[in-house]
Amino acid sequence: MTLEWEQTVVDARDPAALGRWWAEALGWSAVDDSPEEYEIRPGPERLPGLLFVRVPDPRTVKNRLHLDFRPDDQAAEVERLLALGARRADVGQGDEVTWVVLADPEGNEFCVLSSRRH
Repeated sequence: MTLEWEQTVVDARDPAALGRWWAEALGWSAVDDSPEEYEIRPGPERLPGLLFVRVPDPRTVKNRLHLDFRPDDQAAEVERLLALGARRADVGQGDEVTWVVLADPEGNEFCVLSSRRH
């Protein structure tokens, strides 16, 4: 049996707006921009993608799944994402961690890890 990871699905109040935000944040491209579903990928034929689907209810609790990103420069990337509209989030991580927890415009948490040491 062979499985290929196609996409991660993200519930959204406004799939197009959230999908465009993530496309800008990641430098990815839209491959489906219908009103009910908005999919982005690193390139048209590259996987996996993120698929944003419309749901009627707002997010009310901490995510049970979140994405982690490892940048070249953590501080610069955090500042860039905050300028795009992310906000800092507290999920109980404390002050002595090496990652930064942020939330996208709809409140979905994600982590910006420390830069990888070479």
